Amino acid sequence: MKTLRLALLLVGLQWSCLAMATEEPAYQMVERDGAFEIRDYQSMTIAETLVREDFEGAGNTAFSTLFGYISGKNQARQKIAMTSPVRQEAEADGSFRIGFVAPAQYSLQTAPQPADARVTLRELPPQRMAVLRYSGRWTEKNYREHEASLLAWIRKRQLTAAGPVVYARYNAPFVPWPMRRNEVMVPVR
Repeated sequence: MKTLRLALLLVGLQWSCLAMATEEPAYQMVERDGAFEIRDYQSMTIAETLVREDFEGAGNTAFSTLFGYISGKNQARQKIAMTSPVRQEAEADGSFRIGFVAPAQYSLQTAPQPADARVTLRELPPQRMAVLRYSGRWTEKNYREHEASLLAWIRKRQLTAAGPVVYARYNAPFVPWPMRRNEVMVPVR
């Protein structure tokens, strides 16, 4: 058992080193209050798919579709670098919008057009986001607890939520859960 834990730790450390080289959306830190942050993000292009699945299954279902897009299943047959985080937003009808952020070199006009009709491209405008960063499992309960904490912090700061809650996953599934970087994000004004 001790050997297994050590092996998992080493794999997690190795993945963490690799993840440092993975591109993330650019932002300016506006304020930090413990684990809470306010960030100003530049506009970004997202490749996304809509999934009618439960909270925890949505990401798994969407991943292969989105991975196909960045692996060359697009009209240009061009591979696109993997970025993080993987974003998940709930829709009013109970479905989930899962998305990969395109590398910064791409805009809505220059990103390869999807060959799979389930994948769409969307440009997000510059946004100010309230963010709570934490580690742990990708369970709905875990996300909802952190979402409640973030929304309480937003109210306490007298900010106004200006869009849907975004659940963000930064690591591969094989990274041990204590080493995972997760975030709950809400656009604010």
